[in-house]
Order: sequence, then structure tokens, then C-alpha cells
Amino acid sequence: MRTHPVLSQLAGRGIRLGLEDTEAFLLHLGSPHLAAKVVHVAGTNGKGSTCTCVTRALVAAGHKVGTFTSPHLEHVNERLRIDGEPISDADLDAAITALDAERRAWATAQGMEEPPLTYFEFVTVLAFQVFAQQQVDVMVIEVGLGGRLDSTNVVQPLATAITSIGLDHVDKLGDNLRDIAFEKAGIFKPGASITVGPVDPDAAAVIGRRADEVGVAPWWVGSQVQIEAVEGGYIWRSPEGSVGPVRPAMAGRHQVENMAVVVGILHQCRRAGLSVSDEDIAEGISKGVLAGRAERLADDVWADGAHNDAGARALAGVLADLPREGHRILLFGAGGDRDPNVLMGPLVEHVDEVWLTRCAHPHALSPEELAERVDLPLPVQVAGDVEEALPRVRQAADQVIVAGSLYLVGAVRELLGVG
Repeated sequence: MRTHPVLSQLAGRGIRLGLEDTEAFLLHLGSPHLAAKVVHVAGTNGKGSTCTCVTRALVAAGHKVGTFTSPHLEHVNERLRIDGEPISDADLDAAITALDAERRAWATAQGMEEPPLTYFEFVTVLAFQVFAQQQVDVMVIEVGLGGRLDSTNVVQPLATAITSIGLDHVDKLGDNLRDIAFEKAGIFKPGASITVGPVDPDAAAVIGRRADEVGVAPWWVGSQVQIEAVEGGYIWRSPEGSVGPVRPAMAGRHQVENMAVVVGILHQCRRAGLSVSDEDIAEGISKGVLAGRAERLADDVWADGAHNDAGARALAGVLADLPREGHRILLFGAGGDRDPNVLMGPLVEHVDEVWLTRCAHPHALSPEELAERVDLPLPVQVAGDVEEALPRVRQAADQVIVAGSLYLVGAVRELLGVG
């Protein structure tokens, strides 16, 4: 399902940080967010990959798992998954229609002039409602934006994690790593375990203070969770045991670090009584794949959202390891809130030229607008909308790298018939 009339109407309300409306509506519904154990994952990058592999491992262990992630690449269904599979159009339509009717009736009973909730708040509640109705054993919940005031932060989790801290959404979260870390550490709760991926020392200090406040000692990747490269892949070791040797299904050193977070989360869940073996975790790592993350879409096309500085640097690491066969072109598109030079800077040494494009997302800049902002030491070409640009760039290049926006990646996946 591309969208739904209810979601289209709510999309116009933009983004609002805060928990009040979400909490009130969930209470009206009977608190479906409390119906199962919860793994709650925040971070600038790596959240989706981590949630995907945690889900795969828990399913391997025999648990029924509901997974909520954002954004979607092509279909809204991608946000709500049962045992790793998106719910069907029919089930999604029925769930949206029923929840909207409940929202309107609740608003009327409360004397509200207009039923509340933004797009993200509504879809968050929808996920909890669907997962409760499906009687899942575990909910794996990805934070949408920040953490402290994100609408997912109504949960009482078994485990929490921060995958990484970087500069993103600075207009809402702050323009430095300390402020961003403060927002993301807002998901910590007393009694819920904490796993933290590699972070800057300033961010780590903020995270440590928040962990002290809730009375939980974090597991840090690099300390409590260690990574060893060995023949056959990697071994991840924690105070609870070891996983591997195994290779992550997703490419890049950053995924090795994300998998350390996965191990930390699941080993601490096991300590808390949740059944999951090291073999189950290894399956999650070796088979968990999230679309649009260093993904090979065709023999000549690779794609990665790379929509912030950390994501671009991670993609640069992948490209450094990818054999460079002939002429390589970066097909790039981004929204107006992104600096294209920051996103493309780490990539320029790995490509021969850049073609600028645009997908249909309403916030996407036109190629001409991007060209006015770009200052790069290699040839740059205005290539038109992606439907026109993709076949042309494939004729001009031996290798095409698509980056800058997850929505652009979704458009390219659709054009290539992937998924």
C-alpha cells in the first residue's frame, strides 16, 4: 500500500515531538503498547539494521515478533511487520480504518474539535494495536526521531539501545552531539537493559549520566561487547557468551558494529529470561537484511540511503571495498534540509562523476536546485527526474551508486522491480 486517505490527511500535520496525545489515546485503547515485551532502539544510524537482525534472531528462537520501523521505502506496510514480513494491504487497510474510527469517537467523547495525532503518532499507535491483536511475544520498536519526546517512548521496555550518535535533525534535536545524545538517552527506563554502540566521548558522558539516573549499567560496544575479526567472519563476545564466527549479511564495517549492538541487546534479554540462543543470534546476523542499506539492486546498481554524514561515511567504507570496475557514477538526490556537499564529500574519491536527480517525494530538491548548492572536485551533471535519469545513467556507467535519500532508493527499487 502506497498510502491511505487517513494517512494522507495526517501527513499534512507535520512532525510534533511529545507523548501526551499518544499516551492518552493508547490508554483509551487499553494500553496495547504494554501487551508484550519490548526492545526499544534509538540512534542516528543503524536502528533499522539492528531491529531487523534482532527480529530475525527472535523469530529463529521461536518467538512471535512485531517490528515497527520507519521510514518506509515504497509501501507503508514495511513499517509494520509480523515475524519479519510486512502486513498485507487488506490487514493494513482494515487496521487503519478501525483505528481512525476509534480516534474520532474518542476525540468526540473528549470534546475535541479536531481528532488529534500526527502521521507518525497514528502509525505508532497503529503498530502497537496490531501487535497486541496479533498477540506477539516481543515488540521490536525503532525510535522515529530522537527518543525522549518520540511517540514510541511510551513503552516500558525489557531492553533499550543506542546504535550511534551523529549530527542529524539538528533543528529538532540540537546542533551538537551532547544534546542529541541527551534526547536519545531519554528512552532509558529503570529496569531496562542498555546497550550502546560506538559513540563520541562527549556523547558517551551524557549517555552514562542518564544511565546512572535510571540505575542501569550500560553495556558498551568495545568494552562489555567486543568484536574480533577471525577467519570465517567475526566473533562478538559479551559477559553472557559469544556469537560467531559469522559474517553479517549486510555489507560494511558499520554493520559489524551494529551487530555488536544486536548481540548486546539479545544477551541482556537472555539474562532477563527471554529464550534466545547464540545460534539464533548468529542466524539473525547472517540472514538479517534491510532494504536500501548497501544493497545491490542489479549487476550494475548499488543503493544506500546515506542521508546524513555518518551514513555517507559508512557508504564510503563499503565503496572502498567494492571492486571498481570501469566508470562509476553517483546518482544522487536529497531533500532541502540536507547539505549535498556534506553527503557527497566522503563519496567523491570513490566515483568518477555525479548525476543529480529527484524522486517524487514532496521535500526532494530538483536537480537544478541541487546543482546550485553543489561544490565538488569532479564532473556534475543535472540528470532530471529519476524515471528519466536511471536508464540514462546505466548506459553511461559501468557501476551506478544511488545515494542521498531513502526515498530515492525506494524509487529506484521500484523502477528496477526489486522486492
